[in-house]
Amino acid sequence: MVNRKKINKKGSIRRGLFIFSIACLIMYLTDLGNKTFAQEINLERGQSDNLKVMSYNIHHAEGVDGVLDLERIAAIIEDSNAHIIGLQEVDNHWSDRSDFQDQAKWLAKRLGMFYTYAANLDHEPLSDGDHRRQYGTAILSKYPIIKSENHYLSKIGNTEQRGLLDVTVNVKGNHVHFYNTHLALTSAEREIQIKEIIEIANHSNGPKVIVGDLNATPESSEMKPMYSIYHDVFFEQTDANTYPVENPSKRIDYIFTSDDIETVHTEVIETFASDHLPITAEVVLEREEPYFNGN
Repeated sequence: MVNRKKINKKGSIRRGLFIFSIACLIMYLTDLGNKTFAQEINLERGQSDNLKVMSYNIHHAEGVDGVLDLERIAAIIEDSNAHIIGLQEVDNHWSDRSDFQDQAKWLAKRLGMFYTYAANLDHEPLSDGDHRRQYGTAILSKYPIIKSENHYLSKIGNTEQRGLLDVTVNVKGNHVHFYNTHLALTSAEREIQIKEIIEIANHSNGPKVIVGDLNATPESSEMKPMYSIYHDVFFEQTDANTYPVENPSKRIDYIFTSDDIETVHTEVIETFASDHLPITAEVVLEREEPYFNGN
């Protein structure tokens, strides 16, 4: 005779484990990067779609007018309709210059995005019990950030520590590798750091976007390795200078893409909210083929 009570009990356990697993997955996604759930998420596998990316050195949200205004930075990002944003010069409880705010967290909450922060400078708090004082880079994303790592880059002597923030973003089933950096002020250091960025990115397969303030103009010798592998989305434009914001004369902010990404539109945004101009690129991701195990 079949013991129906045992069958029902096993079924209840299975249903309970299934519900618990789903709950854990939801908690994981909503807690990844920050406590704000990202907007416009669709996790269907392999959906080809346009993606808008941005690079912006926000100068800790202080504009050329000397005004600290994080809301002004948020409005620029919001108006751009960018999906993934690489930010440089981001303060995290750094000092009174930015009101000791956690700027990345504030922006993510304000914009309803996932985020991750990378502290390249990490100092002791001014008083016991206060937050550590940090300065570095951040990535905001409307799509889930499923992996995040900050790689310290080499430096020469007692210069500022630089890093490469390396994340993987799930864009409707397509895994995009997005890198954000702010390079050194000397060409010798940048030459080493660019080679390290290329080496780090080589460990990932799939579409890649590398953004940041590279502190070098396109014709600089240290930029040659980057151009030999990745596509500069502003390469054919003569009006893409980003620094300074008043009568910009240099192009030192970049968006690079791998060969499997097509660029359909680029823009340099005019604003006085920082000492750099933000840049955006609308790109198309190739459809990822589903993986099948032949065994």
